[in-house]
Amino acid sequence: MEVHSGKVVQLSGPRGVCCDCSQFQLCLPLDLGEADIRRLEALMQRQRRLARGTVLYRSGDRFRALYVVRTGSLKTFTLSRDGEAQITGFHMAAEMVGLDAVSIGTHPCEAVALESSTVCEIPFDDLENLSRELPGLQRQLLRLMSREIFHDHEMLQALTRRSAEERLAIVLMNFSRRFARRGLSATRFRLPMSRNDLSNYLGLAPETLSRLFRRFQEQGWLEGRGKEVVLLRPDAIQEMAN
Repeated sequence: MEVHSGKVVQLSGPRGVCCDCSQFQLCLPLDLGEADIRRLEALMQRQRRLARGTVLYRSGDRFRALYVVRTGSLKTFTLSRDGEAQITGFHMAAEMVGLDAVSIGTHPCEAVALESSTVCEIPFDDLENLSRELPGLQRQLLRLMSREIFHDHEMLQALTRRSAEERLAIVLMNFSRRFARRGLSATRFRLPMSRNDLSNYLGLAPETLSRLFRRFQEQGWLEGRGKEVVLLRPDAIQEMAN
């Protein structure tokens, strides 16, 4: 068990949907008591397993629930009138998907599993009702939304106002921070998406992205093979990102 804010929280039990999850501290508010955590946990009983390429929701689908990535990763994208996809984000464990639909009532994009993944489904009406009773949960939801807005703003800046080198540096440091937040290495990690997906996200041709990776390697900033990346000079990459 662990103690947070003077309250004891049992991190194991017969149900264990949330409390046994390795992403517990990132996903749930830590100042809730055990009884309140169990109430929140009851909303998250439904877990969905997604094979690679499985669609979680499509653009235009009615918004009914938020989803927390438990394992694996997802991508979100929009489709133009001629069917061309534009990737809008990548979502990893402990990150929430579907927040962009809260205000309009329908999903503005599609969400697809990048690999074998599991998501926790949270009915939004039930979550909203519970958050009125639990200020800690309401604060956590606002924090998650704020993080999502900040991330979208940061990446919008990268896609519209930065050079190709700066775009790659920004996304590498972004993933570095996200892996570190989960207690994983900030300098050695596996990118969940293909190079084609990453080039689409950054608004670059695949050949341009490949040249940039080679350039960063020649400068001694990183090593990369396939989806595996090792940041040798995160300080230099961060300076480029800034």
